[in-house]
Amino acid sequence: MEKKTVALGVTGSIAAYKAAQLCSNLHKKGYDVHVLMTKNATELIAPLTFETLSGNRVSVDTFDRNFEWNVQHVSLAKRADVFVIAPATANLIAKIAGGLCDDMLTTTLLAARCEKIVCPAMNTGMYDNPATRHNLSVLRERGVHIVEPASGLLACGDTGRGRLAELSDIEAAIEMALSDKPLSGRQVTVTAGGTREPLDPVRFLSNRSTGKMGYALACAARDMGAAVTLISANSTLPVPYAVKLCPVETAAQMYDAVLQAAQTADIVIKAAAPADYRPAACAPEKIKKSEGPLSLPLERTADILSEVCRRKRPGQLVCGFSMETERLIENSTEKLHKKGCDMIVANSLRKEGAGFGTDTNVASLITREGVKELPMMSKYELARQILLMLCGMLS
Repeated sequence: MEKKTVALGVTGSIAAYKAAQLCSNLHKKGYDVHVLMTKNATELIAPLTFETLSGNRVSVDTFDRNFEWNVQHVSLAKRADVFVIAPATANLIAKIAGGLCDDMLTTTLLAARCEKIVCPAMNTGMYDNPATRHNLSVLRERGVHIVEPASGLLACGDTGRGRLAELSDIEAAIEMALSDKPLSGRQVTVTAGGTREPLDPVRFLSNRSTGKMGYALACAARDMGAAVTLISANSTLPVPYAVKLCPVETAAQMYDAVLQAAQTADIVIKAAAPADYRPAACAPEKIKKSEGPLSLPLERTADILSEVCRRKRPGQLVCGFSMETERLIENSTEKLHKKGCDMIVANSLRKEGAGFGTDTNVASLITREGVKELPMMSKYELARQILLMLCGMLS
């Protein structure tokens, strides 16, 4: 695959040091990173740092004679696949909103026709100032993606909104900008995690699901252009950037949330592990230990996947998951037909690289047309394979 080019603009915010880690992360992911710095930024962090991390010369001076002869700002503007400014000061945001270009960064940005991402970082008062808010709204209207700042303790000692967004969110915005968008205009609902069924105020019944596969599916669907609702049960994973999160705890709560979200979804992917059974009654007080065995009556929970398939609209696709310890293909194929799904993703707990809590998975994609066996891959890569197959099935 041809290496993608990221133009990374760094301005004179105290958060400039974080841009070094961002540059390193992008380089490690295989991107060709070219850093442009304002002169104020060089007072906070040396260009040599970025040159070492990216392997490319840093642009600061518009009239630098040490570069090979070309119109430097135009050549990078043409080559860049995405232009990111992180951190972006209030001054820089004001300049680009007004179309001003008085240094290499702003000149290159104005000439670039690729997608642009701006990540503000400044004092809360500066961020909340009506002038800054107006300038950001102007950029949004022009199609610039704004990665909103986080809240917390600022370098000036104030507490409030203005901290540079988490690097993981900025990287997610870059991935979104660089990905193909076969799901643009589509709505995707994904479930993740394992439900908890309370036995008493202290104990519950649950399973080993961590939610990693469901979260990977949500991120992949987002990157492919979909509007994503993630219904997550008891996962400790960070909330994915630009994904609508609906937290739930029990299978009953997940049932209600899924049926609500499925009403407008083009694709529903049930990657969660909801409990099949729950205690018939939840004790109001902690159950005390006593001599002898304990009998625990259980009752069946609602079958979410079957109900979603029963209510499926024409053109809507439903994908379920099947975790098995034996007869993987046979049991999963039976589930496909019994539930009425369009696809079942089958995993075996016995296969190395698959199962709960891992970053990889080994799966078979089962449809009415047959079985597609996939090798071990990351859960994000598997998520893309699942979604690409579903894209081919959309009407």
